[in-house]
Amino acid sequence: MDMINLKIDGLDVSVPKDTTILQAAKQLNIDIPTLCYLKGINEVGSCRVCVVEVEGWRGLHPACVTKVSEGLVVKTATKTVREARQNILELIMANHNRECLSCARNTNCELQKLCNDAGIGDTTFEKKADRGSIDCSGSVVRDPSKCVLCGRCVSVCSNTQNVGVISYAHRGAHTSVTTPYEVELAGLECINCGQCIKVCPVGALQEKDATERVWSALENPDLHVVVQTAPAVRVALGEEFGMPVGTNVEGKMVTALKRLGFVKVFDTNFSADLTIMEEGTELINRINNGGKLPMITSCSPGWIKFCEHNYHEFLENLSTCKSPQQMFGAVAKSYYPQKAGVDPKKVFVVSVMPCTAKKYEADREEMKVDGLRDIDAVITTRELAKMIKQARIEFEKLPDSCYDSILGASTGAGVIFGNTGGVMEAALRTVADILTGKDLKEIEYTAVRGMEGIREATVNISGMDLKVAIVNGTGNAAKLLDKIKAGEANYHFIEVMACPGGCINGGGQPIIMDKSKTEEVKQKRIEGIYAIDKSRAKRKSHENPEIKALYDEYLGKPGEHKSHKLLHTHYTAR
Repeated sequence: MDMINLKIDGLDVSVPKDTTILQAAKQLNIDIPTLCYLKGINEVGSCRVCVVEVEGWRGLHPACVTKVSEGLVVKTATKTVREARQNILELIMANHNRECLSCARNTNCELQKLCNDAGIGDTTFEKKADRGSIDCSGSVVRDPSKCVLCGRCVSVCSNTQNVGVISYAHRGAHTSVTTPYEVELAGLECINCGQCIKVCPVGALQEKDATERVWSALENPDLHVVVQTAPAVRVALGEEFGMPVGTNVEGKMVTALKRLGFVKVFDTNFSADLTIMEEGTELINRINNGGKLPMITSCSPGWIKFCEHNYHEFLENLSTCKSPQQMFGAVAKSYYPQKAGVDPKKVFVVSVMPCTAKKYEADREEMKVDGLRDIDAVITTRELAKMIKQARIEFEKLPDSCYDSILGASTGAGVIFGNTGGVMEAALRTVADILTGKDLKEIEYTAVRGMEGIREATVNISGMDLKVAIVNGTGNAAKLLDKIKAGEANYHFIEVMACPGGCINGGGQPIIMDKSKTEEVKQKRIEGIYAIDKSRAKRKSHENPEIKALYDEYLGKPGEHKSHKLLHTHYTAR
């Protein structure tokens, strides 16, 4: 490998050819500030916050895109560099909505931190740009007054997710990041995944806040308010309270929700197990009876909308099963009221999700049974943290509590839904037992685990080779479906998650301020999920005693009439 020798701030370093100055500086633990830069996603050098001096070169140069060369001498904090950065930040601030106290990203804003570090309190530059009005039409809210034109959202939407509903428009001082013809997001092919929120350095993109709606429901004496919490929330919520990444805060979360006033605290892991019962049965029926293959999972609402817009020919391949969120709501307004002696019309179901697209999913027209919507309100992990803080609950000091019964028991299979590959592995654990008629002990299907965008595996069950694929990120889903269309790939079962890494990296999860640690954070959350799975006495969905009771007492068998009415749905070509 060709190595390049250079000096940065008086320190010698040797790095591979084609390394940038920014990357070389990181090897020396020299922190060069960045704003637009996002490794592997947005490496364009547009904001110029990362400028440095290079001896013998004219002017200043952006460290994020400037490649090293032999004998280079770089200075990252000279008076010229510091003053240039201050001017750049002040110019950005001039066109930025500076009402920080009312912003959801206050104290968790990259621009705010950069300005604090540079000693900038205000700017003398005149505001020149009007970048448009707030768009609250979808699950993702766009506030152009806070946009800093970094381009991160444009890149992740187009290049990672292959959606492309936001882009640059106009020129000079009138440049803006907007939608085609400035149409509202709800009127476009936006899949509500929220990955744009995750990469936005400021508060220009946020989820549509539902906390006030939930507070109102909790304070309404005529409502019976219950809550469900998704698998990935429990290994991320603690980050909002300074706890180590990946910490399982399930017990404290349940206690906090009870203190907030929820009558019952249930677990989406329960309905994840329920999903496997229905989806596993559907897969076996399709394989045995010549049904449409490959069958594709339907748990990710962002992926479903992506398919509805772009791959109409695959709509029949989608499992007809509702997602765990929606299955829970359907059961919480039918089976649960019958058991608890409550009027179903008074049951108000709240979901705590790592996903902004779940807000959109809950509002879909078909997501109701007998006139009752499955889910009444969805809040993200971030919104739950906000409510806990509003209630002045000292989260870290809370004792642990257990989920309530009837809809609270779950298995290890239910919790791994939070990771890419988790739905596939959970399904295989149950399908293998059904096909073999045995209680198999080897249940960790490590071949379907990992963080690659597309993974393939062949699993032999009872003499049959089951060909499967696991995809995370809708851009990767598009690549796989194109291969299938071209006749270059063939599978029985495919899992697709809209977000890179799965739900642990959903659009509603805690914001990772240091974007260089994104992969590390995702990995720690995944490790937290698998640790919970390993700790469970029961790790197969069909072993869940509450699921068995639900079928025995109410649903009958998986896939039968009552299950179809409550737990299955249909899709629409858009």
